[in-house]
Amino acid sequence: MENKEQLLLDSGKALPVMEEFYSIQGEGFHTGKAAYFIRIGGCDVGCHWCDVKESWNADLHPLVNVEGIVLRAKQYPAKAVVMTGGEPSLYNLKALCDGLIQHGIRIFLETSGAYPLNGEFDWICLSPKRNSPPQKSILEKADELKVIIEEEDDFDWAEENAGKVNDSCILFLQAEWRRHREMMPRMVDYVQAHPKWQISLQSHKYMRIP
Repeated sequence: MENKEQLLLDSGKALPVMEEFYSIQGEGFHTGKAAYFIRIGGCDVGCHWCDVKESWNADLHPLVNVEGIVLRAKQYPAKAVVMTGGEPSLYNLKALCDGLIQHGIRIFLETSGAYPLNGEFDWICLSPKRNSPPQKSILEKADELKVIIEEEDDFDWAEENAGKVNDSCILFLQAEWRRHREMMPRMVDYVQAHPKWQISLQSHKYMRIP
């Protein structure tokens, strides 16, 4: 990467963007709401079941000026942006957040919590991963805890993180998509026995939208 590009990246004035699109939030607390999605490339968490592995290598995705991202986002009627990845917390997101806030756009972040955050967010959805556990500061700020359930001991991982978030954080269990038929009955039983949890569905996959 050239020095100029590195300076833009470090300052947060440009980010490696994999894709931008207007769609419907399919998971978690804001399921069913329209939003502009910004998928930022780059992730070293390495979940083997990740369904966007093409986002992992930031070098594959061009640096995009955040002013342009803001201009595109503000064109849509839903004044809401979902920042996802990849792992957005790898980057300085302050400039992008500031630009969106200036236009009255709410910002919803999806993160594993593996790195400290730079920027201001209206909602933080934390989806913690074992191989890169979340930062204490993000556990304390999370509005929503969404734990992926692939196997039985993921319930223990869910409880471990539930014990670290703030009291107002909303708790979700979400089946890993390739095993959702197997894990869903177990999740139903678990939520019935532990009603502090709710079930999150990947409804966008049922709707066949991005």
